[in-house]
Amino acid sequence: MSRIPLPLAVADISAFARALRRQLDGQERTPSHLELLNLLARAAGFRNFQHFRAEAEPRAGLAAGLPDAMPEPAPVVAPEAAPAVAPVAAPDAIAQPVDPRFVQRMARLYDGEGRLLRWPKKTLPRLTCLWVLWSRLPAREVMTERQISDRIADLHGFGDYAFLRRQLVDHGLVTRTPDGRQYCRVEHRPSAEALALLEKLRG
Repeated sequence: MSRIPLPLAVADISAFARALRRQLDGQERTPSHLELLNLLARAAGFRNFQHFRAEAEPRAGLAAGLPDAMPEPAPVVAPEAAPAVAPVAAPDAIAQPVDPRFVQRMARLYDGEGRLLRWPKKTLPRLTCLWVLWSRLPAREVMTERQISDRIADLHGFGDYAFLRRQLVDHGLVTRTPDGRQYCRVEHRPSAEALALLEKLRG
């Protein structure tokens, strides 16, 4: 059986080019065929080429007329009791001690409009930034890939919405259907650090 061609579509070619350039800057040699496939897939918002192929093959098979090539996508179900805004932390979360110096350092990652300017290197700051992004996504609303990408693009200044979107999914703050067409915020209580940073950014 001949190989099914796998088309690659990106929502924003400029952001795709920037993400690919950042990856190529870290290469000490010309990447192999497989390495290049992984670089292209990651720049498009996938974990790697295998992840891209797992999602692209059913759609490509359907276009080629193969029977049962693409199963019915599972719907995103928004939580029934999810609030319309980012949830307010319970008293025990507010009482947790937060280092004000940490909050101050985190605030320097944002511009005057509250946009994330750079991605931190350490785990706790990264998670805190993801909580801030999460809090600015609509609750109880199913978004297309383009809609969530546009929202994330407006919330940061380093041009890699696909990376941030993937991080939100990987950390369980956003759900995504297997075909990647629908996204929905998952309702959690933000960390104490995130709540303190949100208060600082509001101020």
